[in-house]
Amino acid sequence: MIRLFLVLVLTAWGSAVAAAQWLNYPAPGIPRLPDGKPNLSAPAPRSPDGKPVLDGIWFIDETPLGEYGERPVALRGTMPKPEDVILTPEGEAIRRARKGNSFPGAACLPLNLPALAAAQPFKIFSNSGVVVILYEVQSTYRQIFMDNRPLPSDPNPAWKGYSVGNWDGDTLVVDTTGFNDRVGIPLGGPHSDALHIIERFRRRDLGHLEIEYTIDDPKAYVKPFTVKQAHHLTPDTELLEYICSENEKDLKHMVGPGK
Repeated sequence: MIRLFLVLVLTAWGSAVAAAQWLNYPAPGIPRLPDGKPNLSAPAPRSPDGKPVLDGIWFIDETPLGEYGERPVALRGTMPKPEDVILTPEGEAIRRARKGNSFPGAACLPLNLPALAAAQPFKIFSNSGVVVILYEVQSTYRQIFMDNRPLPSDPNPAWKGYSVGNWDGDTLVVDTTGFNDRVGIPLGGPHSDALHIIERFRRRDLGHLEIEYTIDDPKAYVKPFTVKQAHHLTPDTELLEYICSENEKDLKHMVGPGK
């Protein structure tokens, strides 16, 4: 909604302003149809070693609402059934301790990984030994290291954790640990400092990216569960600056220990 509003405002100001924002600037190297639109069904680009290149700006697909009714942005995607997300006694204690207005995004604190990818567009680009993801929400980023380094054994707890990746065929498998225990996970549940997330990135073709998250937290949940998202490529545009604390009006209304 924020992005759409800004696009409409810029369009009203005129083409010179819109061009300055690169919101409609043709991306080079994109296969195109006879009418000039990107051919999103073209084969996925590949690196010299034959692996799919994940680079591009991605938006999440709209998904059927199903049994969840009006689905919040942070829950877009294929979610586990609530009865399959079972808290341990320790997880239930964490949930009770955080009861109240504990959504970190309202306080301009980082979102969890599935919510970051669902809330606004994100941009992937890869370099030697690292895949970088830039998120328009909160103008934040993360790094996925591809140089065979191990995960840190005693990390300083981080909002987005520490990520290493490797290829399993055409699927990028990302292993992330080292989270702090302050941000919630999909379906509004808590997590502990034992949270471990495995992501699987699959680019089916030029225009379609699937991400599967396996969420494993043996302190907080009886068993792992999975969240799936589908994204589509959005070329010929760029990310917008997003400063969460600018004109922020939510924090003063927050109550409870999660503030």
